Amino acid sequence: MMNLGNNNFFTANKLKVLAMVLMLIDHFALIFLPANTLLPMQLRFFGRIVAPVICFFIAEGYCYTSNRAKYIARLLVLALVSHVPFNIAFGLPLSPLKGTSVIWALALGLIAVTALKSVTIRLPLKLAILFLCCASSYTANWNFVAVLWIAAFGFFHGNFRRQILAFCVIGMVFHLSLVYYRFGLSHWYQIGIFLAIPLLALYNGKLGQKSKVLASGFYVFYPLHLLVLYFLERATPLKEIISRLLE
Repeated sequence: MMNLGNNNFFTANKLKVLAMVLMLIDHFALIFLPANTLLPMQLRFFGRIVAPVICFFIAEGYCYTSNRAKYIARLLVLALVSHVPFNIAFGLPLSPLKGTSVIWALALGLIAVTALKSVTIRLPLKLAILFLCCASSYTANWNFVAVLWIAAFGFFHGNFRRQILAFCVIGMVFHLSLVYYRFGLSHWYQIGIFLAIPLLALYNGKLGQKSKVLASGFYVFYPLHLLVLYFLERATPLKEIISRLLE
């Protein structure tokens, strides 16, 4: 980790809580605010912080967990649990071949970095596993970009400069270039992924206050907040009220 002296004050838990808040704001903007208007794009600009931060801490979890198989299993279960909430919240078909949540990409990223860091798996098989994980994540939110970020953060663990260099290259080549080619500058807010860099630079390498509630809350929050947003959109006039206020 980069040494920033006394300025390193973000624990892992603080950054995860910040990511959850920004995720909620980002998803609220996507569901409730008029598309292609300035306000939701501004909110989503800051929401781009979430994916890089979560990917970083998936890689951190790989490095520090005492049971990697159990860690992978938890993410796979969470991906299964989160599939329906994600798809109904964003109006997607329930078939995983049509789309699924970022949790599936995170689980595959964890599998990929586990293979890459293995001392018993040979390089050709490592690369094959990485390719399969990327291909299998294609329909997931953040797809193979999340897989590659996790793989890079884990592979270069202990060297913050290399982690960030790899993050930037992957972000520009496999995310921003493709998004801007497909959608043009209407998706300018995607550049917000780089806002994660100063936050990660201020990470002090510590977990923070231990709490079973907080630890389980990180897993419960994702599907729960999607279900709450879905309910608010379908069962309340909130979306219509917001639309009228913004007219």
